[in-house]
Amino acid sequence: MVKIRLRRVGAKKAPFYHIVVADSRVARDGKIIEQVGTYDPMTEPSTIVLDKEKVEKWIKNGAQPTDTVKALINKAK
Repeated sequence: MVKIRLRRVGAKKAPFYHIVVADSRVARDGKIIEQVGTYDPMTEPSTIVLDKEKVEKWIKNGAQPTDTVKALINKAK
């Protein structure tokens, strides 16, 4: 199953995430299929950058966003 989820790339105590499309069986920071955005919770307000066309394409093709990513998508609209 393909999921749209967060991949942590930030330093210790400074989280930064890539929003990626990946197989659900792969580790959190493992191999990805495609990067569709970024999320920086350390800025005020938090910064969300999404390629909405890619996200919609992947959801249409059956990718399931995690609960956190679903909330970020709704917040970015």
